[in-house]
Amino acid sequence: MRRVFGAKKQTEPPPSIQDASDRINKRGDTVEEKIKKLDVELASYKEQLKKTRPGPAQEAVKARAMRVLKQKRMYEGQRDMLFNQTYNLDQVSFAAEGIKDAQQTMSALKSANKDLKGMMKTVKIQDIDNLQDEMMDLMDVSNEIQESLGRSYSVPDDIDEDELLGELDALEADMDTEVEGVPSYLQPDKEPDLNAELSLPSAPTGHAPMPAGNQAYDELGLPAVPRASIRG
Repeated sequence: MRRVFGAKKQTEPPPSIQDASDRINKRGDTVEEKIKKLDVELASYKEQLKKTRPGPAQEAVKARAMRVLKQKRMYEGQRDMLFNQTYNLDQVSFAAEGIKDAQQTMSALKSANKDLKGMMKTVKIQDIDNLQDEMMDLMDVSNEIQESLGRSYSVPDDIDEDELLGELDALEADMDTEVEGVPSYLQPDKEPDLNAELSLPSAPTGHAPMPAGNQAYDELGLPAVPRASIRG
């Protein structure tokens, strides 16, 4: 059957945008190299025209320069056309990449939406509200326990507030009478006069008067000790 109808030719896949852009860029580089060579040749002809006198020789140089200049204009046209094609391919490539990015974004969003729906099935608003109510009740019970444990046993419950206010007023009046706002318990203690408390006589300041009589006294007013007589 293949001999009669022939085998089916395998079709090659169409070139991608990147392949086409690379191929056009290579052609553009080739044309650009040709233009550079023609510029060098034109520069040499310009130098020859400056050195050649008017006549047949100069006309021949001008003819060759015109031919090179026409080739340059032709290559420049091809280069501009290739650059336009490359620009169009780049625009299409950017659009294709944008569509691919949009497809990936949509795929990611769909997957995230599916996962979110699955997670939302396990979380119920009513369960959250019930949990919050239980937490509030536990916090209230905890506060009551803390207040009960922090109760003071030494302070009676039936304290007269008027009596406390009276004591507070008396304390303020006492503080007003203190020197320069310094409490009495912070003021330095005065040393007591021991002489006044004990009523002791003052110490003698000079020679005490000698009492009457034959009794001898020393300079302090005390009876003098008699000296022993030494016999030879």
